[in-house]
Amino acid sequence: MSVSEFDADRPPQQPRRRGGGRGRRRRSLGEVGMGDGSREGAVVEDVEFERSDEYDSYYGRPVVKAPPWEAPIAVYLFLGGVAGGSGLLAFGAQCTGRPVLRRNARLTALGAVGLGTVALIEDLGRPERFLNMMRTVKITSPMSLGTWVVAGYGTVSGVLAALEVDTLTGERVPLGPLRTLLRGVEGPVSVAQAGLAPLLASYTGALLGNTVVPTWEAGRGHLSYLFVSSASLAAGGAAMLSTPVAEAGPARLLATAGVAGDVASMHLMKESMHPLEREPLETGRAGAMLKWSERLAIAGGIGTLLGGRNRWIAAASGAALLASSALTRFGVLEAGLESAKDPRRVIEPQKARLAARRAAGITDDSITTVG
Repeated sequence: MSVSEFDADRPPQQPRRRGGGRGRRRRSLGEVGMGDGSREGAVVEDVEFERSDEYDSYYGRPVVKAPPWEAPIAVYLFLGGVAGGSGLLAFGAQCTGRPVLRRNARLTALGAVGLGTVALIEDLGRPERFLNMMRTVKITSPMSLGTWVVAGYGTVSGVLAALEVDTLTGERVPLGPLRTLLRGVEGPVSVAQAGLAPLLASYTGALLGNTVVPTWEAGRGHLSYLFVSSASLAAGGAAMLSTPVAEAGPARLLATAGVAGDVASMHLMKESMHPLEREPLETGRAGAMLKWSERLAIAGGIGTLLGGRNRWIAAASGAALLASSALTRFGVLEAGLESAKDPRRVIEPQKARLAARRAAGITDDSITTVG
């Protein structure tokens, strides 16, 4: 007999009687209502559903099963945003002649994407699973494309970070003939990093929205914008922490734009949702994290605008922005997982959308004609 983690969901079964069922009388078709045509035949025995908040739920389980994602995935979501935003910032610093900002942003990009990949592999359980995800390319799958984006971004970030470390140490890194080659490809590789950066910052939002988890699915039109904004303010905050204020102008600009986009995207996403889909974003532990995220984003944005040229205020604002971005990722992840636990958050919004379509006169599609 096989045993799996899903055995706990099965109802208890009575032990079988020995003897091969001898002495048991078989009922005729007529006795179960099929022979005389009086009613439909019972193909299986009557099944009773346990009820949860007036909605039938199979064995009392949720209607949809949330993915088994935990804290490492939230860390990956956060660090992926920092990495993506830092890549864009590094390219801007290179174009505007800010070598210190460029160096710090490139090193931050590599460190963030490296640690984020470690967090992803930790959630997967075995390193080879990450490699197995790269065996195919499926353009309709955010997870498949995201894996290739992470791998490509990590590669180009490694090349650029190696050049920065080599310059920082006075070309003492034992690169040998590779030094000339790396210097020659710095320009194209920088462009490649800048091109992959928005994809890295946004694809995780599309990944969450592509699930059937109620809150994530309801926010699928806004999650990518929210995550890009969150990545911008996080990358700007990291650069404000590590870079002198004389060179941190682009970082302050990116952080300010990120704060505005983050606050606006979150409010627009909530307004587009059914109240039951929005509820996990505003209550419980997830709601508390997202409230503090907004407060820290606004505080960091004000500090950036009014005192960003002061080293200490800039550092404090940068730390607040980084904390805000982390709380956004943890809060959105927690809210989605929480939303999958209540059948109402699946059924009621579907009923409301169906009623709205019928009220608008849409009655000839595959949604409104069912049932």
